[in-house]
Amino acid sequence: MPSHRVLDFFFTPEDAATPGGDNPLSQPTTHVSEIIEALCARFDKAILGVEEYAGEQTVLVEARRIADVCRFLKDEQGFLYLSDVGGADRFVEEDRFEVFYNLVSFEKGKRIRLKVRVDEAALTVPTVTDVYRAANWNEREVYDMLGIRFEGHPDMRRMFMPEDFEYYPQRKEFPQLGIPGSLPLPPRTPEGPLQYDPFPTAHEGPTPKSYQEPPSQITEEE
Repeated sequence: MPSHRVLDFFFTPEDAATPGGDNPLSQPTTHVSEIIEALCARFDKAILGVEEYAGEQTVLVEARRIADVCRFLKDEQGFLYLSDVGGADRFVEEDRFEVFYNLVSFEKGKRIRLKVRVDEAALTVPTVTDVYRAANWNEREVYDMLGIRFEGHPDMRRMFMPEDFEYYPQRKEFPQLGIPGSLPLPPRTPEGPLQYDPFPTAHEGPTPKSYQEPPSQITEEE
């Protein structure tokens, strides 16, 4: 069971992806069929599928094998550079979240994108920091924004939000204007109290101009 407060969430039908290979922006560096064949030969059932959309391929990997797949791509296929790790809320009922990994081989001049999917009831993915140290902050950011934990991560803490913040701001149910009262923020005026509305101009009106503020006690004492 999640330890955080669960907000109301309304699922909508998922639109079917439209296949197609006529994307003028698609680059040959992202065409990695031979790498995918090697992955399928080595990991078999851990490769759950290959999506091709807009001329680009994405490999869907079983979550518990993601570190093994990354290690194979780094050690045996030359993908030495982890350019990005991120997450997304797919807004569906099963396997709601996914984590993506973009890897680069400078030697081959190729890029490959991997994805793992995780269900809301078991929000855990093995860390790849043992393979790519650069994943450290990326995985922390995914945890902070979506609540997905990376098992084995050396420092699994929130990155931008306070540790006691109850919510995950990149989830689809999180309001665009934040949740008033959930987070103490700097005052709206130099000597004002902390304010608890992330977008006070939307809820309470504009911030007072400096000439509308009462005289500063600090200035008077000086």
